[in-house]
Amino acid sequence: MHLGKIVGIIVLFFLPNHLFAQVAGNKVIDKIVAVIGSHVVLQSDVNQSLNEYLRANPSDEPDTLRCSILENIMSQHLLCEQAERDSIFVSEDEVEGNLENRLRYFVQQYGSEEKMEEVLGKTMYQLKDDYRRILKDMLLAQRMQSGIISNVKISPAEVRAFYDKIPSDSLPFYPAQLEVGQLVMAPIAGKESETYAKKQLSEIRDEIVSGKSTFETMAGIYSQDPGSKDLGGDLGLVTRDQMVTEFSSAAFRLQNKEISSIVKTEYGYHIIQMVQRQGEKARLRHILIKPIITSEDIKLCKQKIDSVRNEVVNGKLSFNTAVGKFSSDKVSKNTGGIITNVNTGTSQLSIDELEPGVAIEVAKLKPSEFSEAAEYKDLNTGDELVRFIFLKNISEPHKANMKEDYGKIMQVALAEKQNKFLGTWIKEHTNKFYVRLEPEFTTCETLNKWVK
Repeated sequence: MHLGKIVGIIVLFFLPNHLFAQVAGNKVIDKIVAVIGSHVVLQSDVNQSLNEYLRANPSDEPDTLRCSILENIMSQHLLCEQAERDSIFVSEDEVEGNLENRLRYFVQQYGSEEKMEEVLGKTMYQLKDDYRRILKDMLLAQRMQSGIISNVKISPAEVRAFYDKIPSDSLPFYPAQLEVGQLVMAPIAGKESETYAKKQLSEIRDEIVSGKSTFETMAGIYSQDPGSKDLGGDLGLVTRDQMVTEFSSAAFRLQNKEISSIVKTEYGYHIIQMVQRQGEKARLRHILIKPIITSEDIKLCKQKIDSVRNEVVNGKLSFNTAVGKFSSDKVSKNTGGIITNVNTGTSQLSIDELEPGVAIEVAKLKPSEFSEAAEYKDLNTGDELVRFIFLKNISEPHKANMKEDYGKIMQVALAEKQNKFLGTWIKEHTNKFYVRLEPEFTTCETLNKWVK
């Protein structure tokens, strides 16, 4: 196990990341290469996964990889079979929500729903129909796997033993690690901007209700939500708790196809359309109009944040307390202002993990120092904001060691232990299911245990 591979180790066994990636007109003659219970593995499944892996790792050996990839796919199917025997349940809402989210992602990648359908040679309905079962199996396998490894723990002694067996020349070299905080404030729009935003949204709503235009068209033209604008305002299948309170309260009172009156949230002004209610979930569309932030609004915000910064620098207010009282950034506010890696949750970051604007400011600071307050634009929303940066501490570049990197080493050691446990579980359960392999794969050493 390479210590540098920390993230994604337990995404064990084949999970179909290539969904919706087929090219129209691809005429591969397919065949079944393995059967596990009621599940089959197609040659195209193996070939596509192999090709994707080789694109990223061209020096690896294809024949050996083909065996490993097939075993991963078979392992997922075995987990699905066992999940079904154990009455592990995945609801239709979960499947539909996952399907909607994946389709939304691919629509964004292709630029529009029409372009995606053109490239893939299938309608949205056909894509959903094709991959609904695949996604259900994936979710079942993930749930079964999580249950199997949930009680696998690791002790400090085991972490030490894992570290000690790594050859010194195989230990990764970590660049300088920083802990960085930020206090963010959002300028408050003036009354005139608020009035204008509501007027504009009211006119948009009138156009839709009167039948002069569709909700999707108006969202594409006017909505200021970058995540849904190009999808006709579509938010996919969501639950109440995925939305801010004001939004969900208004949305879940609507009947199918009904459009709300104007709703104000912390993000601006919305109109919402209930596309379809599905129990405690709903497919929604919305159009967002944000009040215009003027240079005067930004100036007032900067004056306020300068005042807060001065209190922090002079020791009258701790950075953590200031963030709790004044920050408008929910993500860093929950961590006392400290910026964390969204995937691992760690606050120890390398300089290249930081947003470029933050990295520039940090380069000017020493530990425990604060940057001057400055304007910046949020890369996700496009909002104009004001912030100052805090460099809490910085470590020297170093080779991985137990003192400074125990958390990272523990993650990898635990992942290895969980993988071994899961591998043993699968080996012990292969004889409980009907398994058949095509002759071309019976020479794979890793697959010998599957066929008795």
